[in-house]
Amino acid sequence: MIRAICPGSFDPITNGHLDIIERASKMFSEVVVVVMTNYQKKGHYAFSEDERVALIKKATSHLENVRVDCYDGLLADYANKNDIKVVVKGLRALSDFDSEFQQALGNNKLNPELETVFIATRAENMYLSSSLVRQIAEYGGNFADFVPASVFGDIKNHYRKD
Repeated sequence: MIRAICPGSFDPITNGHLDIIERASKMFSEVVVVVMTNYQKKGHYAFSEDERVALIKKATSHLENVRVDCYDGLLADYANKNDIKVVVKGLRALSDFDSEFQQALGNNKLNPELETVFIATRAENMYLSSSLVRQIAEYGGNFADFVPASVFGDIKNHYRKD
């Protein structure tokens, strides 16, 4: 039984995130999607931690071996405390690789049993990011093709201007 962590801020979850989670769920016995606090973004999230967890749970409800958690600390510590040996990260472009590779090396130094597996994004998701979704939603644009259908209404309502 090999369990994996799929960490991120997921502010909000996108079709790109969901694609990586779905693909990881076929490779590992359990995938724990962990909503992490990015120290660089702390206090600047559009969605609360609880909202992000709820959106991910809704978007992944069709995946029996996926569960959702949250953690405010080091990923290497979370993995150690939960006896998880694999981190799954999606890569959109070469620019992603540089920072993700540094994180993978740092996590492995902190927890030598922790390995990182990179999954290349599908071409249709290369441009997709949570910040793009937030920007389109903030201005009332149609972002339906960018997020899981199951959470589109929740995200749209979050940005609804009364």
